[in-house]
Amino acid sequence: MNYILPILGVLLSFAFVYITKPKKKEHFKLLLAFSGAFLLALTIFELLPQVYQESSGKTMGVYIMGGILLQIFLEFFSKGAEHGHVHLSDDNTKFPWLLFISLSLHSLLEGLPIHSNHTIVYGILVHKIPIAIILSIFLLGSKLKPVYAALFILLFSLMTPLGTFLAAHVQTISEYSMPLNALVIGVFLHISTVILFESSEGHKFNLRKLVVIILGIVIAYFL
Repeated sequence: MNYILPILGVLLSFAFVYITKPKKKEHFKLLLAFSGAFLLALTIFELLPQVYQESSGKTMGVYIMGGILLQIFLEFFSKGAEHGHVHLSDDNTKFPWLLFISLSLHSLLEGLPIHSNHTIVYGILVHKIPIAIILSIFLLGSKLKPVYAALFILLFSLMTPLGTFLAAHVQTISEYSMPLNALVIGVFLHISTVILFESSEGHKFNLRKLVVIILGIVIAYFL
């Protein structure tokens, strides 16, 4: 399931967009807010205690900050697609390589901690669904060839399981699992907090958003 769930989450999201053809990403803001809260809570409840129990606190803090900086760097190329912002030129008909590479690296990193903490796969799944929906809306709504859009989503869906596979079978990666997990924590902290503060207009918390955020945190706690 650690390999299958991330793939299914992305591919079914693409199929949903292809069949129903939703036009506006704004309809998925509450789902996005839930995913941000859920991922943030799982990171705090599951990953943070694990890395701090097994390694030096200050050293792990350096890796976490490194993950935050790495994600900020990746967003120069993805333009924030990891948290629901997708910007494609209306005239672009070529495969968006920069977007693909930055999103793929992000997704590859996401898969690393799944090998040592199986619960986090649910946080990544819930995170991927609204992102994949929004990404699919933009890809299918652009002048990009449908076959390129489908290829983009297919390859993107494989990146997280690839990260999990590498963490399980590559000795060098397994030897540095805790520093790498700390790096991913930084990525998750940045992504989830940005989602929470950008998923409503004017950065204001309305009641519905507050409810789904609390729901995401509670569910993550009891997993």
